Amino acid sequence: MQLVFSDAQYWEDFLPLTFTRPVAEMRMGILTFAERWKKLLEIDEVFYITESYLQDKFKKPEPKQSLFIVPNFFPSDEVLKQIKELEAGEALVYDNEVLVANINMETFSLNQISKMTDITEKLLFIEKPTDIFSHNDFAINFDFELVTRGKTSQELSSTNGFIGEKENLFIEEGATIEFSTLNCKTGKIYVGKNAEIMEGSNIRGSLALCEDSKINLGTKLYGGTTIGPHSKVGGEVNNIVIFGYSNKGHDGFLGNSVVGEWCNLGADTNSSNLKNNYASVKLWNYRKERFLDTGLQFCGLIMGDHSKTAINTQLNTGTVVGVASNIFKSGFPPNLVDNFSWGGMKGDEKFRLDKSYEVAEKVMERRKIPLTEADKDILKHIYNEF
Repeated sequence: MQLVFSDAQYWEDFLPLTFTRPVAEMRMGILTFAERWKKLLEIDEVFYITESYLQDKFKKPEPKQSLFIVPNFFPSDEVLKQIKELEAGEALVYDNEVLVANINMETFSLNQISKMTDITEKLLFIEKPTDIFSHNDFAINFDFELVTRGKTSQELSSTNGFIGEKENLFIEEGATIEFSTLNCKTGKIYVGKNAEIMEGSNIRGSLALCEDSKINLGTKLYGGTTIGPHSKVGGEVNNIVIFGYSNKGHDGFLGNSVVGEWCNLGADTNSSNLKNNYASVKLWNYRKERFLDTGLQFCGLIMGDHSKTAINTQLNTGTVVGVASNIFKSGFPPNLVDNFSWGGMKGDEKFRLDKSYEVAEKVMERRKIPLTEADKDILKHIYNEF
């Protein structure tokens, strides 16, 4: 059976993070939603129903029996059991929407469903970008149990200071931590394969430091934080999620934020996460095409893939940055920075598409990942249509 992730309900709600990916490919906790469901359901074949311009990279399902699922929620043990026991033609419904269905993708139609069962318990659904950091502590705990079950952690080097219970720390093979302090009383700490926490860092859980990522010298890191694979972090961070392949390697503060892939925050880039009047933060909503109240007192930066900031960049509370933007002008950029902005200010010219390809190729080459024609087509569509 293949696993088919649907974007029909939520894709637009997660922009700008989903301009370049389906919802299932967003990271939260240790894993992406797709990786999490593959582990939970023990299914390796994964396909997507998403925006047409993304389908060359994220493949359409094959015409056969499938488990169709809206991916952006965390199942309880009971709901997971119900999902695994679904027979052909059966579905689970949550808040009057089909959440999971066992159907044949050859004639994809929910009319195939012969039996619908309501899920009555409350589930944690991730519905907007701010939910990613707001519930990331929960996600780290959820994934920690899933990823470490049946495995043995490396021993923590005696050069480090440690607070808490050892079972709340897991260090994968090849990871290194020296002369740092780790506090697991405040949450679990997961250190991925070949990751590194450099000397002088002060870490308070919960933390997911994913494969091949680094926490630089003297970093101050607070809980509810995910550093996706092949990323670097330094300075001071609090409750952030980096999807992967992005760097915030220098001094400067970033809190209550989500950063996509292939981004770079220049030295001493700072993002405010609290307004001076302590009011709740408004954030740009692409579906509604206006700023909406998040109801959150703390909210920093939401940044799409391939975007960059120059040294000493100052970002206002609740700033949304699109895809492939380059912010380098003096002064605070607006709370919405357009896709492919060249400068970061309103009315700035667009970053030339061919030049954006060149930058992306150079950045990705450093991680030995090619910029494919499918990647270029995605960027071209965003450039022309959004």
